Amino acid sequence: MSIFKKLRKVFSHPHPLEQPRYDVPVSAAALKEIFSECADFESRKIAVGGDSSGLVTICYIDGVIDSTAVSEDVIRPLTTPGRVPPGAGSARCMELIKRGAVYCNNVSLKETMDEVVEAVAKGFCLIIFDKENAALAFETRSSVQRSISEPTMEKAIKGSKDAFVERLRTNTMLVRRKLQTPKLKSIRTVIGRESGTELSVMYVDGIVDPVTVGELLKRLDDIDIDGLLAAGNLIEYISESPSTPFPQALLTERPDRFAINLLEGRVGIIIDGLPLAVMLPGTLAEMMRVPEDRAQHFLVASFLRMLRYIAAIISVVFPALYVATSMYHQEMIPVKLLLSIIESKQQVPFSTAVEIIAMLLAFEVLQEAGLRLPSSIGETVSIIGALIVGQSAVEAKIVSPFAVIVVAIAGITGYTVPNQDLGVALRLCRLMLVFFALLAGMYGIMIGLVLIIYHMCSIESFGVSYLSPLTDGNALGIFSMMLRPPLYKNKMREPDLNTPNKRNQR
Repeated sequence: MSIFKKLRKVFSHPHPLEQPRYDVPVSAAALKEIFSECADFESRKIAVGGDSSGLVTICYIDGVIDSTAVSEDVIRPLTTPGRVPPGAGSARCMELIKRGAVYCNNVSLKETMDEVVEAVAKGFCLIIFDKENAALAFETRSSVQRSISEPTMEKAIKGSKDAFVERLRTNTMLVRRKLQTPKLKSIRTVIGRESGTELSVMYVDGIVDPVTVGELLKRLDDIDIDGLLAAGNLIEYISESPSTPFPQALLTERPDRFAINLLEGRVGIIIDGLPLAVMLPGTLAEMMRVPEDRAQHFLVASFLRMLRYIAAIISVVFPALYVATSMYHQEMIPVKLLLSIIESKQQVPFSTAVEIIAMLLAFEVLQEAGLRLPSSIGETVSIIGALIVGQSAVEAKIVSPFAVIVVAIAGITGYTVPNQDLGVALRLCRLMLVFFALLAGMYGIMIGLVLIIYHMCSIESFGVSYLSPLTDGNALGIFSMMLRPPLYKNKMREPDLNTPNKRNQR
């Protein structure tokens, strides 16, 4: 038995509870007691085949189930005379229903109250047989969901226009449309004692490293929380360095990017209820790439990728450089520019460092306000804050024009970072470097950069260095990180992912 078959055998079911939560025999009365004070819980006595001697109880939660499916596929055939022989016992009745007396493509036997409660909460319709202390569960969950739309956070320029939604099976369907192969595997697991959130761990058999899959499933199995309702709740538990601000997992709402990373040898996690997918392991190089790199000419893609790296460096370092040169190293500034800076600073009562720090914090406040408010109001607040307030502050001599320009350049270049979580981490680094520049000028900036690089070098994601391929000992690593070679020449997968199948094409 291969390691993948062993993993599927162990993790293809929900995590069992250490002890039963409802240690009572299966019965309709016990289920009603558990769901007491639940106005949406419904139960109904049904005479099987019209025979009043064969009463069963149908239970479900209204709104979670599809009422039409319950009426047409469960109740109607169950009450049709002749489908179940009159006088058939409960055991015989259960057997006939399991064999097709009820029109439902998915039926399962529940013999414990824990299984019954979980099935009802997940949107199953249950037929309870009190005499047998068992129930049959039919999948009649409501199909009401948000329709598949274009991605909102990751703009698709030359890629597919579909994005993940909140329903797990719809998301796995979108991935299987991209990868129509039986090697695409999906391992189901459940996290959350109260939420019972279902996850699907997806990978391509023969390409992914089995050690990565096993380690991920082990970490997922160790999570014991009340509810999993946000991607951050999951990532913090499976990350090797949860204290670092740098993201160690890639989040995407695009199925095409998810499929590309599976083919590269990564593992993906799709969470029920979230329109996002998680990809592991995460590296800095992958977070600076976009799916459109593959859709453009390699020269154009390489130029744009280099531009993103240069813009990210400017965003982090530029405010600190301005503070250091203005306060400690004026000789580095050209004379005409220095005279212009001095002239604009004469009426400003605050030092350069105070100006930059205040403007950076104001920039963060404006971004947060624009995100939290409705879209129309958020855009208005951003325009008012950037134009009217900024211009008024310059005219009132509260800040100098150069400080506004420096912060604006840092903010605009920061928007070129394709990964939002990485962009937030770089903004924190930007603010930290300004404090280092305030304390020790250029020496402080160098110390801060060394600490940031050292910290990034110490991060690993499932055994893969965060700065890979720069840390591979290969002098050409920086070129493979910043440039996109022609696709017909890029025949090998990333060596750091330790894929069994190293080649992606002949």
